[in-house]
Amino acid sequence: MIDRPDVPVPALLARAREALMHWSLADQMPELLKFRENAVFRICLAGGEPAVLRLHRPGYHDMRALASELEWMAAVRAGGLRVPAPIPAADGRNVVALPATAFFAGQHADVVTWMNGKELGRSGVPLGHAPDRLERIFGRLGEAMAELHNISDRWVAPCDFNRPTWDLGGLLGEQPVWGRFWDCPGLTRDQTTRLSALRHRLAERLAAVAHSGLDYGLIHADLVRENVLVGPDHVELIDFDDAGYGWRMFDIATALLRNRGEANFALIQSALLAGYRRKRPLADKDVEMLPLFLLIRSLTYIGWIGARPGTPDSHERLTRYVAEALELAGMLESPAVS
Repeated sequence: MIDRPDVPVPALLARAREALMHWSLADQMPELLKFRENAVFRICLAGGEPAVLRLHRPGYHDMRALASELEWMAAVRAGGLRVPAPIPAADGRNVVALPATAFFAGQHADVVTWMNGKELGRSGVPLGHAPDRLERIFGRLGEAMAELHNISDRWVAPCDFNRPTWDLGGLLGEQPVWGRFWDCPGLTRDQTTRLSALRHRLAERLAAVAHSGLDYGLIHADLVRENVLVGPDHVELIDFDDAGYGWRMFDIATALLRNRGEANFALIQSALLAGYRRKRPLADKDVEMLPLFLLIRSLTYIGWIGARPGTPDSHERLTRYVAEALELAGMLESPAVS
C-alpha cells in the first residue's frame, strides 16, 4: 500500500539500498511492501532468509525512541510472543541514521525479522472469515494482547527508554500524540465547535479515569487489522511504531474500533475480551470504560489525517472519521434505553 505519491519509487529503492549498506546487504533490489508512515521493504539476509527493512518517517521519532521500540520488541519476543526482533547492523547498532539527500530529509532505518502470517484484513474491507474462525482469531488476539501486557509489566525498561505517552495529555491535551483533532485543517466551523466542546467534556471523564487505578502501562497502541498477522494456530503482532505508555483499555479499543461495522462485531468483541481474560485479569468495571476509549480512539484518527492533508482520499477519510466520532459521542453521552 503506497499513500505517498510525492516520492518516486526509484528514489525510494535507492534510499533503501543506501540503508542496507549498513548491514552489508546493499547488493540486492529490495521489494517495496508499503509506504505510509514508514517505507517498508522485504529484503534478504546473507543466508537467504527474508527480513524487513524500515525507512522511518523523518521527524516522527528520534534515534532514542526508535532504539527503545526495538529494545521492547526484543523483550516481548524473548517473553514468548510472536513479534519481529531487531537485526543489528554491521556495527552492532539496531538503528542507523541516514543523511539528507535531494529527495529525503535525514531519517533512520532498521531491519527486523520476517513474520510469516497473513494480514487479518484491510481497513474498509469486510473480514472474509466464517464466524467460528473469527472467534478463534480474535480469541488468540486477546490472549496475545494480554501476554504483551504481562511481559511488559515484568520487564524493566532501560533508564533512557523513550516512547510516546497515550495519557490524558497525549490523548486530549494541547498537543496530543496524533495531533489537535478539534482544530485541524479541513474541519468546518461547526465541526470545530462540536469537537472542541467534546474534548473538554471527555477530559473531565478521563481525568477521573486517571485517578481510578485503571490498568496502565506499555501498550502496542495500533493493533488494527493490518498489524495482526494470522497463522494456522496463532497470531503475530507487527508495527510497534506507535507503541508507548497508555491504558490497556485504549489498546483493546484500538483493536476493536475498525471492526464496528462488521456483521459479527458482537462476536469479535466477546471473543477478544474472553481471550484476554484467559491470560490476564480484566474486571467488568474496566470493560465498562470501553465506549469511552472507543470514542477517544476515534478522535485520534481525526488528528492523524488532519496532519496529513496530502494523503490520498484525506478529505473523504476526515469526513468519515468525524462522523464516526460524533456518532460514538452520541452513544456514550445519550445511551439508548433498552
